[in-house]
Formats: sequence, C-alpha cells, structure tokens
Amino acid sequence: VQLQASGGGLVQPGGSLRLSCAASGFTFESYGIGWFRQAPGKGRDVVSCISGNGENTYYPDSMKGRFTISRDNIKNTVDLQMNSLKPEDTAVYYCATRDNQYPSDVLNDYNYWGQGTLVTVSS
Repeated sequence: VQLQASGGGLVQPGGSLRLSCAASGFTFESYGIGWFRQAPGKGRDVVSCISGNGENTYYPDSMKGRFTISRDNIKNTVDLQMNSLKPEDTAVYYCATRDNQYPSDVLNDYNYWGQGTLVTVSS
C-alpha cells in the first residue's frame, strides 16, 4: 500500500489549495480514505474522510463549507479542495486509508499513511 500526498504550499489567508492523494497497491474503491492534519506541537486531527464508493463523506464542523473531499476511483486519487483558508489551517496534511470501505474520523482506524504535505497559510 502506498499513499502519496501532494499539493501543499504557501497561501495567503482567504486563499485556496487543492491537495491530492495518489494511491496504489490495493483495491482502491474498497477502502475508505481520510485526510488528517498535524499542526506544530499538536496532535493529528481529522480533516475529512470519504467512503470507498465516494457516496459518504465526513467533515468536522470547523471544515464544513470550506473543505470538500472527492475521489476518482479510476485514477485512484482522493482530492481535498480547501477554500477560505485561515492561518490556523497551517499544518502538515496526511492522507490515510483503512481496511474498510466506510469513512471514519478516528485516527486509530487507519492502517496506512502517506508522508504528508505542508500547508502554510500566512500573509
């Protein structure tokens, strides 16, 4: 199982970024995918997650309306569109997968992790 997150960078407050997670080595459409983030000195928290078929998604309240998760089961990718970014969104963003088609907001439910991509929101 391999997960490769990309798309991070420096963006001004109010700006947008689109992260992408490229997956390989497993039956992609059968696995839920989650995006998590870890800010400096803090724990790793859920950002969003999506079911294997893409029909079920989850967002914490702080991300609703700003972030959108989607997946392409042909290209084996999961994207995270992030809009109206705030300085507090600064973190390393990770994608992860679990041995289950359903999404989960629980970090320990995920078995495989990508290497992370840094998002910095600053003027």
